[in-house]
Amino acid sequence: MSYRKLKITEMNRISVEQFHDAEKLPLVVVLDGVRSLYNVGSVFRTSDAFRVAEVILCGITATPPHTEIHKTALGAEESVKWRYFKNTIDAIKALREEGYQLLSIEQCEGSTMLQDFHPNPSLRYAVILGNEVKGVQQEVIDASDGCLEIPQYGTKHSMNVSVTAGIVIWHFARQLTLNTD
Repeated sequence: MSYRKLKITEMNRISVEQFHDAEKLPLVVVLDGVRSLYNVGSVFRTSDAFRVAEVILCGITATPPHTEIHKTALGAEESVKWRYFKNTIDAIKALREEGYQLLSIEQCEGSTMLQDFHPNPSLRYAVILGNEVKGVQQEVIDASDGCLEIPQYGTKHSMNVSVTAGIVIWHFARQLTLNTD
């Protein structure tokens, strides 16, 4: 069997306008003080791929429009809805009022391993990812409904935030399917 790469025109991707109107994964991604604009752009691009409902940018996290965000987002910052909050706690309060379950992605005492977490399809979730060096702020963890942890088996104690976002978004996407018709 041979495999031929598909051309972009053969992939039948939806337009930005169609994306805005399409059903979304009941998931919001919150970036708590992410400093790398390339990581921010990558999170937008992955969020577009899985039709994440929204990306919330907090603290020192840069916002579009920005050349470095666009370099990795490739325009996903125009399709994915986003908001900015100066303080992550304010974002958490707003999301809680909107009915979201808030989950910090962090290595914590009592955290749930990602593979053991099964999202309830009747709920909406917000996952909070932290700064590249310090992770999710403790006060943000304290304000969360729980913590999810990605198991790691190597010598390092952390992963790149955009890689972490991809793993977590995929976990939610494979369990909370979308109607893609």
